[in-house]
Amino acid sequence: MVDWVRTESGSAALLVLVTVIALVWANSPIGDSYTELWHTGLGIVFGEHDFEMDLHHWINDGLMVVFFFVIGLEVRQEFAIGSLRDRRRAMVPMVAGIAGVIVPALIYLAIAGRDVVDGWGVVVGTDTAFLLGALAIVGPRMSNQLRIFLLTLTVVDDFLAVSIIGVVYTEDLKIGPLVIALVGLVGLWLLSRTSEWRSAPYVILVVIVWAATLASGVHPSLAGMAAGLLVPARPTERGHVEKAKTLFRDYWQSPEATVARTARRGLARSISVNERLHDVLRGPVSLFVVPVFALANAGIDLGGGVLAEAFSSTITWGVVVGLVLGKFVGISLGTWLAIRAGLGRLPDGVGRGSVLGGAALSGIGFTVSLLIVGLAFTDSDDAAKATVGVLAAMILAALLGWFVFTRARVKWGETSADLPVTLDPPVDVVGDHIRGPHDAPLTVVEFMDFECPFCAKTTGMWNDVHAHFGDRVRYIVRHLPLHDYHPHALLAATAAEAAANQGKFWEMHDILFAHQSELEVDHLLSYAERLELDMNRFVTDLESEEIAVTIATNEQSAFDSGARGTPTFFLNGHRHRGPHDARTLIAALEQVDAANSAARRRS
Repeated sequence: MVDWVRTESGSAALLVLVTVIALVWANSPIGDSYTELWHTGLGIVFGEHDFEMDLHHWINDGLMVVFFFVIGLEVRQEFAIGSLRDRRRAMVPMVAGIAGVIVPALIYLAIAGRDVVDGWGVVVGTDTAFLLGALAIVGPRMSNQLRIFLLTLTVVDDFLAVSIIGVVYTEDLKIGPLVIALVGLVGLWLLSRTSEWRSAPYVILVVIVWAATLASGVHPSLAGMAAGLLVPARPTERGHVEKAKTLFRDYWQSPEATVARTARRGLARSISVNERLHDVLRGPVSLFVVPVFALANAGIDLGGGVLAEAFSSTITWGVVVGLVLGKFVGISLGTWLAIRAGLGRLPDGVGRGSVLGGAALSGIGFTVSLLIVGLAFTDSDDAAKATVGVLAAMILAALLGWFVFTRARVKWGETSADLPVTLDPPVDVVGDHIRGPHDAPLTVVEFMDFECPFCAKTTGMWNDVHAHFGDRVRYIVRHLPLHDYHPHALLAATAAEAAANQGKFWEMHDILFAHQSELEVDHLLSYAERLELDMNRFVTDLESEEIAVTIATNEQSAFDSGARGTPTFFLNGHRHRGPHDARTLIAALEQVDAANSAARRRS
């Protein structure tokens, strides 16, 4: 049960449950206790100084800062190692995200601007957790590429929404605390420049920035986002992993407390501070922070004709139409304009129906919307009307998304919004390079790059897999040289194929991976001499058009099979997701083997 709640659909269901509990509680005979609970005062006393807020403010201005801090961490990750790193991939969702903020705000102002003009901020944000949960329930069965597109879009959306909260809804600005907060942010930036890998210094500065921002009058959500953006993210370096492996081997040989502490530090150092903090906070945020926020903010008293009054109010309809129609039109229009302008393209596997369905689900504002309701509306009746609008929009956006995805499956045949998962073409015992029996019932196919450091390590998993399964498994490699990152990969692949023409592919394969930093032509010639190849033929084959076609065919196979990086593994023709260490691959192959055995028994 706990594992299911941790999934995207499970966390969305948890939020729905908590929202229903809040509404039932607020409208029950003990509804007064709901209001009284959140107005309970809590404070911290330091000698003659005290810091006190009611429970509602501790949640909205305290706990929710952790939520926005995690968003900041995610944005930094996307810019450093994710989808926002590639401008061509990022531009379409960035433009769509901006349009998805502007259009809803204009619609709200057109409908309700005369009543409460400040309420336009309610319709600019999208609840990422609810969006992904709804996508898992009503979207295509496979929607990973659409998920990445929508995550990139909501990164922009959330960044703009938090900026709006910090700038537009700030009152009684105090310069002194604001300067302290800015100094704290500068400290975070300087800390990131020193390559500090421990998380404690960052956490201390983040707490200082939060407290100073809260005292300054600026909404602390902006501080949380800004602090998250300043925590450094980087890809994992193979050298750090190798160092951690050495330290763990030391502990294996000498299991003592001091050695264990050194090993733990080595493991931590191999992963960026950003990723470690994100991993630690993601669960508590989705399972505790956001549900508690929903419990504290979604409970409105619907008695006394509140619903009838709300649905006759321009405020409610401004929120509903702004979120549901505004997000749908803004994101769809922004995507279309970005593509037409040549700024980028949609991710592979994502069609127009999937974009429209994702745009519809983006009308689920919830978390950010409810937070802004509390900031924008000083009148409790107006706040109740806006909250009704947010909850109604959540239901309508989910229904609209379901309808669009259903129509996309029927009208455009869009049953998936993901990359292909089946090996195409299948293994060819004549054309492919195979280790192990050609007729083995279990197959591991790896798309690899001779200059990829991770391929050099994962390729060694074959020894463990073969030791476990023996002659019941075969191993095939296909070329996927990453030209933009590894300038020698194509030449190395050509050398391997030239060696294959003389029956020495696997021998050259092993030498190339053992000497990844030495892949110039002179090095390749020396390897050929070591293998006692016909040098004239080898040199001629390095320029062979036939070999160039073979490598290009492998690259096309990678594209058609959904492989976009190295190493990518296929187990019995299906793309493997997740870790690719030997133990994980062995477990996955055992599942494949068990399924095949069950199928044979049934037949």
